[in-house]
Amino acid sequence: MTPQDAIGVDSLFSIKGKTALVTGGSRGIGLMIARGYLEAGAKVYISSRKREVCDETARQLSAIGPCISIPSDLSTVAGCNHLASEIAKQEDKLHILVNNAGAAWGAPIGQYPEAGWDKVMDTNLKGIFFLTQACLPLLEKAAVAGDPARVINIGSIDGLAVSDLENYAYGPSKAAVHHLTRNLAVHIGRRNITCNAVAPGPFESMMTKDVLEHFKQGLEKTCPLKRIGEPGDMAGVAIYLASRAAAYVNGVTIAVDGGICIS
Repeated sequence: MTPQDAIGVDSLFSIKGKTALVTGGSRGIGLMIARGYLEAGAKVYISSRKREVCDETARQLSAIGPCISIPSDLSTVAGCNHLASEIAKQEDKLHILVNNAGAAWGAPIGQYPEAGWDKVMDTNLKGIFFLTQACLPLLEKAAVAGDPARVINIGSIDGLAVSDLENYAYGPSKAAVHHLTRNLAVHIGRRNITCNAVAPGPFESMMTKDVLEHFKQGLEKTCPLKRIGEPGDMAGVAIYLASRAAAYVNGVTIAVDGGICIS
């Protein structure tokens, strides 16, 4: 490369014309990512368990760009296969898969139920693997030289450090997501599909509603940047990982937390 060689910054960070699937895309972090992708010119499919909520969110987002709702329960293999097959009926390739759908369950250690443990692990971990598996044919068709297809897994800083809250399955499930990301990065990387993870800190969402009601000021004091995350923070990293700018980034977990996990 010479000083005269143009990098093309505008195209480097562009995802215009790409097709993305964002699970858990009807609210919270998934909604932030879906909206960001639409504003950046992508076509977006969103999925969540609740049909009415998913359909209404897609209707509202369609004012920005093409957004299609495909409700599905991703805690089951059948639900993962259903979602992938429905995408395949409408698209011959999928450039971006964002595995964001998640669940949490809090209870004292002596009362923590098996049902809660299984729900969290099935949704947060099993669902990621089996949906990625089901979407591989579509992802492979989207991959081109110099611009791989992308899998982006949403982990958590609770998978990087131990939370003060008694969410016993949540942190371990997210730590497993981070390691599954590395595992997938090696194996599907050979198919020209990258796999990376994002570990969010506190953002406004249904999952964090109770925590922020009671601990928001404390979290802001703990954060070196003195605030919680905003929609643009999440959209920005998701767009970067989906763009050609991140074509050589594979197997990493990016904490988006203002420095909380290292402070």
